Amino acid sequence: MSSILKQWIPAGGAFLADLVFPPVCAGCGVRTGRNGGLCADCWTSLHFIEPPLCDVMGTPFSYDMGKGIVSAEAIAEPPPFSRLRSVVLYDDVARSLTHRLKYKDRTELGRLMAGWMARAGRELIEDAEAIIPAPLHWRRRLARGYNQSAELGRAVAELSGKTYLPTALMRRKNTRPQVGLGAAARRDNLRGAFVVPDRAKPDIFGRRLLLIDDVYTTGATARAATAVLLRAGAQDVSVLTFARVAAG
Repeated sequence: MSSILKQWIPAGGAFLADLVFPPVCAGCGVRTGRNGGLCADCWTSLHFIEPPLCDVMGTPFSYDMGKGIVSAEAIAEPPPFSRLRSVVLYDDVARSLTHRLKYKDRTELGRLMAGWMARAGRELIEDAEAIIPAPLHWRRRLARGYNQSAELGRAVAELSGKTYLPTALMRRKNTRPQVGLGAAARRDNLRGAFVVPDRAKPDIFGRRLLLIDDVYTTGATARAATAVLLRAGAQDVSVLTFARVAAG
């Protein structure tokens, strides 16, 4: 499906649009009653992350241990960001959604996923003064045509009315893909990868920021990006992703 063509079909032509682009499940592609949704099987297969959670890492607990309790992960390796929240665990359906957004030109999925992110990260969004997407190197963005994290960030900003700063954080190193790398290799791969341009520093300084990404895996990207934003003078950084790999 071409998301660009869909956007140019007038609202009054919805019936024609459904003939040209039949409504399909955003997760698996089977026919559904409307576009922009999931079939019953995909919906019930998503593992939404719900309280009780670690107050810092957003890791789900098996039972409620009280307000403000943090996980062993947060204690053993405290992150530079203040809080992390994600919508779902990164399993089959979540992987399909992020893959279609990231590699299949399904940019219209950004708004669907961002709607869930806005609910899961409501407190983080309320506290933030500006939203920043995890950046791609310009060569990778040119090859792909867009940055999936920027699609999510733009939609979250539009839904929340928050300031959106898509170029405040730049990726100056065209690092190798993180897929298949372990935690230590991911950290090494991202060393020196991010920078806040001088022109963007006034937008960063003293502000509470929300970093948006598609998936939280080992945390290497979130940690590296947060550290750069804090060095540039940000008061606080929280992280919101669509999916996260289960801890442990």
